[in-house]
Amino acid sequence: MKRILYLFFLSTFSTLFAQENITISGRLFDSETKKELSFANVSVHSFEDNSLVTGAITDADGRFEIQGVSLGKYYVNFSFIGYTDIEQTFVAGGLNTIFDLGKIELAPSIETLEEVEVTGKQATTNSYLNKKSFRLNDNIAQSGGSVLDAMKTMPGVAFDQEGKVVLRGSDKVVVLIDGEQSSLTGYGNQKGLGNLPASNIDKIEIINNPSAKYEANGFAGIINIIYKKEKQEGFNGDVGLSFGLGALGKRKSDTRTDLGSFSINPKLIPSINLNYKKGKLNYFLQSEFILQEALPNNEFTTRNYDDGRNIISQVPENRKQFRSIINGGIDYNLDENNNLTFSGLYDREKHIDTAQVAFVDLNTDFRNRFYNWREEEVTRYINITLNYRYKFKQAGHTLNVNAQYTQGLEDETYSLNDSSAVRVGRDMTNIRAIENTSSFSTDYVRPLKNGRIELGAKLRIRRLPVDYTITPGNNSIIYPGLGTFSDWGENLYAGYVNYLLEEERYDVEAGLRAEQTDVFYDLDPGNIYYPNNDDYDYLELFPSVRFTYKLNDKNKFSAFYNRRVDRPGEPELRVFPKYDDPELLKVGNPYLRPQFTDAFELAHKYSWGRGSVYSAVYHRLIKDQYMRIFSIDNSNPDYDIVNRIYQNTGSATNTGVELLFSHDITNSFKVSASFNGYINTIDAYQGILLFPFERPFFIDESTDEAWDAKLTSEFKLPYEIEAQLTGVYFSDKNIPQGEQLGRSSVDIGLKKNIWDSRGELTLAATDIFNTFGIQQEVESEGFIAHYENYYETQIIRAGLKYRF
Repeated sequence: MKRILYLFFLSTFSTLFAQENITISGRLFDSETKKELSFANVSVHSFEDNSLVTGAITDADGRFEIQGVSLGKYYVNFSFIGYTDIEQTFVAGGLNTIFDLGKIELAPSIETLEEVEVTGKQATTNSYLNKKSFRLNDNIAQSGGSVLDAMKTMPGVAFDQEGKVVLRGSDKVVVLIDGEQSSLTGYGNQKGLGNLPASNIDKIEIINNPSAKYEANGFAGIINIIYKKEKQEGFNGDVGLSFGLGALGKRKSDTRTDLGSFSINPKLIPSINLNYKKGKLNYFLQSEFILQEALPNNEFTTRNYDDGRNIISQVPENRKQFRSIINGGIDYNLDENNNLTFSGLYDREKHIDTAQVAFVDLNTDFRNRFYNWREEEVTRYINITLNYRYKFKQAGHTLNVNAQYTQGLEDETYSLNDSSAVRVGRDMTNIRAIENTSSFSTDYVRPLKNGRIELGAKLRIRRLPVDYTITPGNNSIIYPGLGTFSDWGENLYAGYVNYLLEEERYDVEAGLRAEQTDVFYDLDPGNIYYPNNDDYDYLELFPSVRFTYKLNDKNKFSAFYNRRVDRPGEPELRVFPKYDDPELLKVGNPYLRPQFTDAFELAHKYSWGRGSVYSAVYHRLIKDQYMRIFSIDNSNPDYDIVNRIYQNTGSATNTGVELLFSHDITNSFKVSASFNGYINTIDAYQGILLFPFERPFFIDESTDEAWDAKLTSEFKLPYEIEAQLTGVYFSDKNIPQGEQLGRSSVDIGLKKNIWDSRGELTLAATDIFNTFGIQQEVESEGFIAHYENYYETQIIRAGLKYRF
């Protein structure tokens, strides 16, 4: 009955579609004298009924540029007194938004030029074949929350127990800000999306098959977060305020401690978006703040050991948090061709986490250990960007040069207290890391008559030294001999070429990216677990190909191939464990290596007047994949420790199908749905762990099917209230050494425009039935573990926004 109820709610989901306009440019010449033809007429006519759509007159250099042409089929007429008119048929599907018709010659005789056809494919705002895009203004049921909340209903997107985005079954996802990697979301490895407010974000794009112009990171694809940026003259923007309450109910009773887990957690998120444009200058400022109590993790772990012991522990990560994000800059249009943008970002977050962890013997119902800890962490990022853009005379012909510097700070202090029959002791650890990242890139785009060519190069230098301070107490639980520092660095040198060819019935995009990567990881010589520093370098080529065939105006087919890499960053390599649970430690591996993926995909889209259906079949071959594995450390005579260590685990495959459906039933009732089903196959593998002592580990071959379904409906209520009802279901799926159980969520949201549409009221409730927590079953040598993370998923939010 419960499943039926969920499927009933899941029968309503929606995503809106829109279209982009295109620009046509070119230059007219006399075919005999080769001189420019000034003040000639260029007119665009509908191919269907010959009606005039728009037009232009060439300038003194014979150039013309026509903007705002809708997608469709047209013919373009070129005429000038004393010359013979010519026409070119123009079919705009939308993939390329700027078409340079190049040199067009008019003859002073009656000769005519042959007809030329120019084609394109839809440049999407939603589920077209090259990418999927979602405007957050349409996301009512998750309004007022974080970027992670906003992505909850997007097709193919899930989340793991660490809050990372999982795209089509993998967490190897690169997250960009306005098309560039940023300190807000991490360089190559996603971070912080659960704490990044969505109030100032315009839209989010999902790119499953990136072209060669994108960095090769992320085999599952790229998520591009695009911030709002006003273009109106004068002073404009918006201010907003969101208030919420989280963790309204407890899925599972707390173990016996005084503190337990936080509930009814207050959240306050004010935001502001300002823009002032006058003449050649455009000033912009965006700011968001988070002040909240939260429960980002609430982990129950039941361990059933082969010797008969059965122990349960709970780690509630009770958080008090303040985060401020300030982003601003200046656009300076020096003239019609030169633009300079200077921007800066300041991001500071401080949180204090507290937990009382009870270890209960389920055989005797006796609390045999009591452990409590307090973590105080400050992270701070400063990001400075200088961007120069040169626009050549022909539309879309550009050169872009970008320089970016980022400094990041991580300062984390753990106070650990143990008071039980097992041990009595106090420990303190501090990790302080300062990261410096510098990047320089250049990108060149040259539109062609039937396509475009893109060239670019990039240099990125990263350094991240870490200082580790230990203040051990009596009977310390801290592993001895870790050392007190590490130093990690990565240099990336890249170049790419990408070519797009468009014809009426087909288009082809092909590119090649080359990346040289140099990596080093130096350890304190006092580290007794890893005897050697590590360094390596490699040069790899990353091709990408897309072919699209347009059967007719309603049917499009695409085939994709690209090669990707996922590089472990310093957090995956870090040798200093996290001690939030002394019997379940998370630690990195300094000898970790990159994983490489070959990705293949076939996609089809069928459109009709009020909707469309999109389908895709994909297959990925993964080499040297890396992930966390579980292994017992039984070297302690008083209690066993389960290590969760990153490790390369051989080869794997990921095969799946994705379906998206959207239909406007009426003007006031819209329904969308998505389905993603995949098969993950993990090959058998045997390896060696070095921490904290050398021992083998084994992964059995496993194949499992998993799927998720998301459905939403949007409809109008009385008093012009917009409503959205969303349902999400994630099925069971296999993970290394075990299985993750299915989970589901139902969300609802309301939106009302006020004050002549200058104001907006929202009310949203997520995970109404409190069923979106994570459960995993893990089996390893010597034990079976049942892991449950009933973190904060049930939240109600009210928001107010005013636009001016």
